[in-house]
Amino acid sequence: MSFFYDQLETSDPEQRQTRLLQSIQQQLKLARQKAPAYQNRLPDIESLQDFANLPLTRKSSLLELQKDNPPFGGYSAISAGRLTNIFASPGPIYEPGSDRPDFWRFARTLYAAGIRPGDLIHNCFSYHFTPAGAMVESGAKALGCAVIPAGVGQTELQVQTIADLRPQAYVGTPSFLKIILEKADELGADVSSINKALFGGEALPPSIRSHFVERGIRAQQCYATADLGVIAYESSAQEGLIIDEGVYLEIVRPGTGEGLPDGEVGEVIVTNFNPDYPLIRFATGDLSAIMEGSSPCGRTNTRIKGWMGRADQTAKVRGMFIHPEQIDKVVKRHPEISRARLIIDWQNEADQIKLLCETDNGDEPLSASIADSFRNICKLRCEVELTHIGNLANDGKVIDDIRQYD
Repeated sequence: MSFFYDQLETSDPEQRQTRLLQSIQQQLKLARQKAPAYQNRLPDIESLQDFANLPLTRKSSLLELQKDNPPFGGYSAISAGRLTNIFASPGPIYEPGSDRPDFWRFARTLYAAGIRPGDLIHNCFSYHFTPAGAMVESGAKALGCAVIPAGVGQTELQVQTIADLRPQAYVGTPSFLKIILEKADELGADVSSINKALFGGEALPPSIRSHFVERGIRAQQCYATADLGVIAYESSAQEGLIIDEGVYLEIVRPGTGEGLPDGEVGEVIVTNFNPDYPLIRFATGDLSAIMEGSSPCGRTNTRIKGWMGRADQTAKVRGMFIHPEQIDKVVKRHPEISRARLIIDWQNEADQIKLLCETDNGDEPLSASIADSFRNICKLRCEVELTHIGNLANDGKVIDDIRQYD
């Protein structure tokens, strides 16, 4: 059996870029025709550079549109009679499911985790309202695997079921598998049939991964959302997350649609190629960065560093909200600035704000001019500190709220 799920995973990078552009163009056409929310919003594009100029689709906008136009805000393109599920994620935000095979593209990720046709999967993602459990089940069916729909909770029953049915694979959060294994040890139950685990939903620190490896369990992770399905997945190389072949991923400066160079941390923007639920330049609100090169496992698609925090850094200062978009406007007024970060602190029983700006120009007139721009845009006074280019941490933060209240 092949090490790779299909030939797409080892595509020539130039061929992949051509295929991605064609897929984007096709998805734009479909979205215009079938998703009312995108009508009159999506022009034809000739290049990926053209595509990068299209507006973002933000989750906050999706939430408001769903209130005005339930249940999906006009983003669903599912044909009449093919809608099979309506899921409810926190917000609430409603997501559709259809009878399309592997709707969330989970089969590739399961395969990369070592799961093969005929394996039995103990699925501990929730089946309650959110699509997580259904995501795994849809991919498992496409791969040819049976699923135990275990969900979460009932730890003793989880242990008994694993001991009785002997599944080869676990899918769910790492913390819950740790709880199951500890309960099995307490009960003296044999759950050693599980030798592969695919995790999502929370971080997988090296110490936790090592705990599973010591018990003979191959442990890998993936990055998926309820809206988009799988975005990226880990292979046996365990060096970053490989972008799924069914999406196009960009990294932009938080609060903007402006693309960032490889290696710089920014917001993850994803376009999926699901004909039933097209999401164009969807702003996930998550932070990550593009890694150089390709995976040692032989898969040639671009890799990201994984989940690195949240991009929504809005803060309330002295009764006023400050958004990353406002900091970007300040930066754009002053071409001398390469990057900026607003530090918010609590000192002497009051909010204190300082705008750190990377620049080669360190004169006082520039500081005063930047302070004026900040006051005009954010309606607040702040201290401006100029620093050398490269001094600010590459962590995607535009607003760093370090306030602590005793």
